Amino acid sequence: MAAVQLSSQSRVGENLATCAELCAAAATRGAKLVVLPENFAFMGPESERSSHAEVLGDFDAPIQRALASLARRHSVFVVGGGMPERSENAERPFNTSIVIDPSGALVGSYRKIHLFDVDLVDGTTLRESASTTSGGAPAVVRIADFSVGLSICYDMRFPELYRALVRLGAEILLAPSAFTLHTGKDHWHVLLRARAIESQCYVVAAAQWGKHPLGRTTYGHALVADPWGTVIAECSDGRGFALATIDAGRLTSVRASLPSLEHRRL
Repeated sequence: MAAVQLSSQSRVGENLATCAELCAAAATRGAKLVVLPENFAFMGPESERSSHAEVLGDFDAPIQRALASLARRHSVFVVGGGMPERSENAERPFNTSIVIDPSGALVGSYRKIHLFDVDLVDGTTLRESASTTSGGAPAVVRIADFSVGLSICYDMRFPELYRALVRLGAEILLAPSAFTLHTGKDHWHVLLRARAIESQCYVVAAAQWGKHPLGRTTYGHALVADPWGTVIAECSDGRGFALATIDAGRLTSVRASLPSLEHRRL
C-alpha cells in the first residue's frame, strides 16, 4: 500500500501528471493500493473548485478518466482522496474520495462530512463550507481482502466517525489530507496514531506538502500506522510515497491480545 505525498497546485493537468508518475513508481515497488491525498487534482483558489467539479461515475471527465487509466495500466486500486464532485448547489460541490478498482470501475466513494472552518493564530483563515457541501454518511468499501473505511483530513478530529466505521467492519482507515503546517506539526502524528490505537486498524494517510496558491502551506508526512499505533512508513519533505505492507495477521494479533473493541459499552 502506498500513501502518496504531493504538492498540488492550481493546474489540474500538471497535478494529474505528477499523480501518474508516483502511481507508476509505487506500482513498480509492489503497491496494490495507491492512495492520493485530498485535493490531489486541484489545490488552487476555493472559488475555482466548482469549475472542476465532476459527476460521480463520469469517466469522460478528466479527473476520473485519469484515475481509471492509472488503475487499469498498473493493475492497482487507486483512491482519489478528495476531489470536487458536483452537488445540487453549483457553487458548492462535495469534497469526495473515490475508489477505483484495477479494472477502472468506481467501487466506492465518500463525501467529506466535517468541513474545515477556522481562523488560525498564524493568520490563516479557511472556510471550506463556503465552497463545499458536506456529506452525511460514513462509507466502508471492500478492497482486496480488507474492509476499508473512508475519511478525509479534518474528519480525523472526530473519533465518533471512526467508531462508526469500525462498527461497519473497517480494518483499514484511509485519511487522505491537506493538513496545514500550523496544526500538522503538533497534531498530525498524535491524531493518526490515536485513530489507529482506538480503532485497532491500520491507518493510511496520504498528504499534501509544501506551498500552494494564496499562501497556503501544508505539513506533509504521509504515513502508514499499524493497529498498535506504530508508524511503519513515513515520507520526509517533498513529493513521494510511504510504502507499507498491510498484514492481516498483525491485525488479528492486536485485536486478540487487547480486545478493547469487544469491551465497548456506549
